[in-house]
Amino acid sequence: MRSVLRPILVFTLLLGVKIFARLFYRIDMRFIGTPPPRPWHHLRLLAFLNHTSLFEPLFAGGAPISFLWRLARHGVVPIAIKTSDRAVVGNFYRLIASRVVPISRERDETWEQLLNHIDTDAMVAILPEGRMMRSTGLDKEGRPMTVRGGIADILESLGRGKMLLAYSGGLHHVQIPGERFPRLWKTIRMRMEVLEIEEYRASLVEQAGSSGFKRAVIADLERRRDLYKPPETA
Repeated sequence: MRSVLRPILVFTLLLGVKIFARLFYRIDMRFIGTPPPRPWHHLRLLAFLNHTSLFEPLFAGGAPISFLWRLARHGVVPIAIKTSDRAVVGNFYRLIASRVVPISRERDETWEQLLNHIDTDAMVAILPEGRMMRSTGLDKEGRPMTVRGGIADILESLGRGKMLLAYSGGLHHVQIPGERFPRLWKTIRMRMEVLEIEEYRASLVEQAGSSGFKRAVIADLERRRDLYKPPETA
């Protein structure tokens, strides 16, 4: 019974977030260049770059309902253990996808558990930087925001399908990490790019070889993020 009810519960939550975002924010989400036909369909991977706030689910305001339903039925989302352990925030984030997998920031058994959840129907949504950017432009420890190598593992686990790269303008004007409540009536911006996973993998392997694939993924995603992310405010 739980497996039947969970997708409905998750979808209801995501739909509620979408409605809230549409009511209280201006959503500026656009594709880079000409998007392929039906860009939200048959996605296997969503990579969200420029992670700045725990209120990023507000971007659901610009996603089609069909995408939210797929996330509720087949979404696999890793979240930091320290986030999942928080009382209110943890309970919310445990309900944003079909399978939410708490992970550490180490390459340990929690990461293996995540990879084991990637089946033929899974759609993985991940924050490849693995940590949140503070208002300084650096992470909590004062380090530059870099992409971690875990997304390369996921790309190697997936077969054919599409990857949606979502470049955030940042949400510090809505909520800075540590603040309790978000500011309303702001514009939140995102630019998006759809790539074929098989072609993307092949192009990077051709450039860097199999041994250099992970480094090539990191460098390419950081380049795309810095090139395509919109300004936080206009």
